[in-house]
Amino acid sequence: MNDCLIIGVGNPQRGDDGVGLAAARLVRAALPEADVRESSGDPADLIELWTTTRVPTVYVIDAMVSGGAPGSVTRFDAHRHPMPVAMNGTSTHKFGVAAAVELARVLDCLPNQLFVYGIEGGQFDHAERLSPEVEAAAREVAQLICADPQ
Repeated sequence: MNDCLIIGVGNPQRGDDGVGLAAARLVRAALPEADVRESSGDPADLIELWTTTRVPTVYVIDAMVSGGAPGSVTRFDAHRHPMPVAMNGTSTHKFGVAAAVELARVLDCLPNQLFVYGIEGGQFDHAERLSPEVEAAAREVAQLICADPQ
């Protein structure tokens, strides 16, 4: 995992919006040598993270709201395919991960491989805990990333 970057996105004080950070922290605990970063989700910051590290593979983990069951996980191969239009409005941030990916695509600064894990959130009120389904999904995504041979 030395040639990849894992970015957890979210706000840990807005309930399930902290799931990207929680999953990234689980990866960091399991793979201390991995380059794991945390982000609020600002598109410019995300693009800067993956362009300055210059690693071939980037994983981004974030909460999403698409109408699915809380805790459901969707994996997007963002380098090969544009992010779904529905993802542009599903981030819990003003401009989300989908906007960052598509801006980076236009600027020709996507990493060689970019995988986005969206975890369906259920509650985004002021809370410092994830809902049980979303917490389980954070563990699932962390395991998937740790097991990915790239």
